Amino acid sequence: MKKPESATTIVTKKSLKQRLWDQRYLFLLLLPALACLIVFSYIPMTGIYMAFTNFQPRGNGYLQDLFGAEFVGFQWFEYFFSTDFFKIMRNTLATSLITLLFSFPVPIILAIMLNEVKNKFAKSFVQTATYLPYFISWVIAANIFLTFLSSDGVINNILMALGVTDESIQFFQHGPYFWWILGVANAWKGMGYNAIIYLAAISGISQDMYEAADIDGANRWNKIVHITLPAIKGTIIVMLILAIGGVLNTGYEQQLLMANDSILDYSDVLDTYAYRYGLRNGMYSYGTAVGLFKSIVSFVLVMGANKLSKRFDDDSSGLF
Repeated sequence: MKKPESATTIVTKKSLKQRLWDQRYLFLLLLPALACLIVFSYIPMTGIYMAFTNFQPRGNGYLQDLFGAEFVGFQWFEYFFSTDFFKIMRNTLATSLITLLFSFPVPIILAIMLNEVKNKFAKSFVQTATYLPYFISWVIAANIFLTFLSSDGVINNILMALGVTDESIQFFQHGPYFWWILGVANAWKGMGYNAIIYLAAISGISQDMYEAADIDGANRWNKIVHITLPAIKGTIIVMLILAIGGVLNTGYEQQLLMANDSILDYSDVLDTYAYRYGLRNGMYSYGTAVGLFKSIVSFVLVMGANKLSKRFDDDSSGLF
């Protein structure tokens, strides 16, 4: 019996115009997000030019005042580097590194511990309790820490009851204490949210690997070290790159709410410094220059961390 000849399928590559037309409804759905991106992200970037001028609002319109301002080049950057640069960078880096010290490993440990809990009710309760602080505004969170660490607060009462100290410690009157308070506060507020990311990565691990480890006689610790941690290594690296890139983003809400004038030399960071000079003192160009410096350094840190992750780990794809 003669076999039928196979049909030859001719694939015609569509032009770009035809493909765009075929997917026109998807692009229509994309338009609102694209418009928001342009309006709220790209158009405000024209303000970068303000960092190189001596800008003052004159009531002639934003663009006319901006591009009509006196061009001063890098004068504001030089002024920043010659005045408060080292103090502000010290406070920013100290707060960020202490925050990173707590906020990076704690969500990983929490996610692994939650993964080992077999009781669904207990697991859900702990996950909800640790995730709840993420939804609390800094106004409430700051008041919690101010109350707990006050002279007659819970922490001082416990320390005096245990005999650690004979009198109340004025936590918010000592600058170096403030760095550690912020680090703990930032870690406490964000650990539940970050733990969910690691839990999602852990849930994607094949159960066959754990079953094979059980057959080989591995205990829980062995499975965590040799299965769980290597499997979520990619997620850990990506989160570390993002954390390093945001090392200068210490925020300003917690500083403004918990700091006071007596510890300003320790609580003032890049964000609060730019806010105070840029908005409160009306030095718009100077505040913009400080903010632009922070953005450039953050970009360099992200690129550097991404490059190092690829160099020291062949299996890592990094962010890009």
